[in-house]
Amino acid sequence: MSGRVFIVHTIDTEGPLFEPVQAKFERLQELYGLSGVEPTLDNLQRLKRGEIDLGEKAPIIAQALQSHADGTLGSWEEVNEMLGRVTAQAFRKKLPDSAGNGWVYTWYCMDHVGFNVNPRKRDIGHHHIHDRYMGLIKDQPWSQDAVEFHFHPVSTYREAHRCATHYLRYDDLYTILSRRILERGFFPASYRAGFQAERPDSHWFLEQFIPFDFSNMATEDTADLDASIDFRNGRSGNWRRAPSDWRVYRPDHDDYQKEGRCRRLIARSLNLRSRIAPMTQKEMNAAFSRAAEGHDTVVGMCSHDWRDLEPEVSKGMDMLRESARLHPGVHFYYSPARSAFQSQLLTEERQQDALDLSLEFVPETPGQDVPYIKIEAKRGKVFGPQPFLAIQTKSRRFIHDNLDFGEVPNVWYYAFHGDTLPIDDVEMIGVGASDIQGNTVTKTFRPH
Repeated sequence: MSGRVFIVHTIDTEGPLFEPVQAKFERLQELYGLSGVEPTLDNLQRLKRGEIDLGEKAPIIAQALQSHADGTLGSWEEVNEMLGRVTAQAFRKKLPDSAGNGWVYTWYCMDHVGFNVNPRKRDIGHHHIHDRYMGLIKDQPWSQDAVEFHFHPVSTYREAHRCATHYLRYDDLYTILSRRILERGFFPASYRAGFQAERPDSHWFLEQFIPFDFSNMATEDTADLDASIDFRNGRSGNWRRAPSDWRVYRPDHDDYQKEGRCRRLIARSLNLRSRIAPMTQKEMNAAFSRAAEGHDTVVGMCSHDWRDLEPEVSKGMDMLRESARLHPGVHFYYSPARSAFQSQLLTEERQQDALDLSLEFVPETPGQDVPYIKIEAKRGKVFGPQPFLAIQTKSRRFIHDNLDFGEVPNVWYYAFHGDTLPIDDVEMIGVGASDIQGNTVTKTFRPH
């Protein structure tokens, strides 16, 4: 019996990206060491046609500039016009899946916060991207689209157009998630790493809170990574040693690229019409062949919302059409990320009850105990060792902290005292969590 192919279009959702000609040349210098070429529109076109003698770099740079890859959408007007085209029902159904349904997007939304420099005119502020795409989904209740979480660690100089790899240098990650819980009642079950770059700190953070990770971009041939300065020697997204055969895996404690006994599931997503880890017909055929052998197979294809998604989706559909022709017995389904990951769970994980949490506030008992909260998994099981605690102070600071473990499983506490913060300074308390199935819960409470 054949397995199924789940097609997940993972969108790193970051809003507009303004990129003038000068910035394009700066990017080519950083990626490929381009120098000595005047940054003009005419020279950009000559580079795109391979007409400037750069030795072995010429065809590499020309390929990087092909098609729509040298263009970005620099305003919300441009982004919205593109979204109107690619989310229309007629476009989504140009190639229906095996159930007759249309294309599905999973929008991995980030917040541009914590930056001091913003030369690419990013939309700075909490929830700015998240709210737009939640609104898009609300306006299209017939779609299966979903919003998940994307994050760019802040660079040393806090530049909005750059992405570092150190997650715990600043509090931005915790602040963003705290505000998602407290102000939007949202907690993610799936994640994509900025620049697909993970390191031990992000690996261990995800192991605590988020069960589904769509960051793997391993390929058998890594020549494209070695030819690009930003990916050489393990920089940026390094998945060279991870599985490249479309299987979903659980990582090792010390090495996110190695299969091991950790809790979260990591799936593979290759880039549509990209210079790095590209999705190809060969890769799509391999996924269908794997399904034909009886394995449910998750195929991730990655894009950005600051590029025109229409040619990328069309390319994905073309590859799907050909692979389906070659494997007529294999059914394929467009899917949001969570549903696709659920196909990879163990039987006992699928049978768990959906998570539900309670959040109880216990006032101070003079002479006996300080005020505290009690959190309990009333049904199901939290993914990881504890829920995510979020606290808003009266001065609008957003704080994350660890919980205290109760004497019985699935119960946690947090006390308000001198070693944490006084309850008089607390405006709002919240918790968020996912279970292994991707069911998410948030609870909030105002103590006054």
